Amino acid sequence: MLDINLFRNEPETIRKDHDKRGIPHDKIDQVIEFDQTWINLQHETNQLRAQKNTAARGIGAAKKSGDQEAAQRILAEVAELGAQIAEMEKKTDAAVAERDKLRMSIPNILHPDVPQGADESGNTQHSVHGEKPTFEFEPRTHNELIEMNKWVDLKRAAKIVGSRFFFLKGDLARLEFALQQYAVNFIRERGYTFVQPPVMMNRDAYEGVTDLSDFETVMYGVEPDGYYMIATAEHPLTAMFMGETIPEADLPLRIVGVSPCFRREVGSHGQSDLGIWRVHQFTKIEQIIIATPEQSWELQEELLQNCLDLWDALGMHYEVVNICTGDMGTVAARKYDLEAWIPGANQYKEIVSCSNCTDYQANRLQIRYGQPGHAGQPIAHTLNSTAVATSRALVAIMEQNQLEDGRVSIPDVLQPLMGGQEVLEPCSWG
Repeated sequence: MLDINLFRNEPETIRKDHDKRGIPHDKIDQVIEFDQTWINLQHETNQLRAQKNTAARGIGAAKKSGDQEAAQRILAEVAELGAQIAEMEKKTDAAVAERDKLRMSIPNILHPDVPQGADESGNTQHSVHGEKPTFEFEPRTHNELIEMNKWVDLKRAAKIVGSRFFFLKGDLARLEFALQQYAVNFIRERGYTFVQPPVMMNRDAYEGVTDLSDFETVMYGVEPDGYYMIATAEHPLTAMFMGETIPEADLPLRIVGVSPCFRREVGSHGQSDLGIWRVHQFTKIEQIIIATPEQSWELQEELLQNCLDLWDALGMHYEVVNICTGDMGTVAARKYDLEAWIPGANQYKEIVSCSNCTDYQANRLQIRYGQPGHAGQPIAHTLNSTAVATSRALVAIMEQNQLEDGRVSIPDVLQPLMGGQEVLEPCSWG
């Protein structure tokens, strides 16, 4: 969330940002109002505490002089002041709770380079990479490829859990495993520490990394413990530093993580979302950086370059888009997406998101840098980027590398991880 001092000292900065996004100012004004109420209540409460302390000092003097009646009168006054303070503290807590609840729903301040646009149609092309595949035959959709080669079993998965889950089989399962290994090692060799996070988080931690009121509809809850299955490895890998002050000499912290991810993916979807493109469980390799404010914009370019180099190595054709104001979520200040060409859908579809969240998540999580144990240390910046979401990467590889007989060429860099095999063969059973 945004620093409260921004509301106190630079509210016009937030208002101008809301104008870019096309959203009203009412929540900004409400935050300022609740903050002023909280400040006033704090002042009144402190005055009552001072009165109580002054009165309490008179109890001993009254008892020492033998004036029991005065002592009892002062005791009653102290008790009454204590009750007033308790009531004021309730009001103070309520005011700051309402203030911060509203703050958590107000989006991050956008980078000046974010293009103006009402929705995803306003996203601008940043660059195009690789050769667009051409075929001397009618290309199949990935859904057709997985059916004819028996690589994915959606029906049996639906039988034991429900729709949009799947069994991955045979060579496609081996390719997915090779993709995980290759992507993790590719990023790790660039100075990133490999971390495997837990797949559940508690509510307090989750509210630190995202606007849970918006995100909760796509998440799986675990009752009665109050946990959530993670929707992306970004969330635990960022929240792991919650409430900590990281020595400045350790920054930037570079992390690559891999985890299963779980999303309810509610709503209706088009024909191109069939198969394994939009599913409830998938594996994702994620990049995370914790940095100082001075480092973060350059490091977002580093994250993006890692993605470009990785997807170029896989031999994929894709474009990079700069996400516009109307398509930007709450948390990021600037975001790039990589979109792979999907021949069966005849369109580019998102495979990677690369975001600089500046101090927005770190404010909520209280991630600071400087000297641990010292108060008032500055807030860090957090960045994240997908490296590979394997189910979507498999779709792109299958559709771009398909052969006329329905088999699929394995990307050159993954062949050593598959025993030198060059082509995905059909599974022997269905």
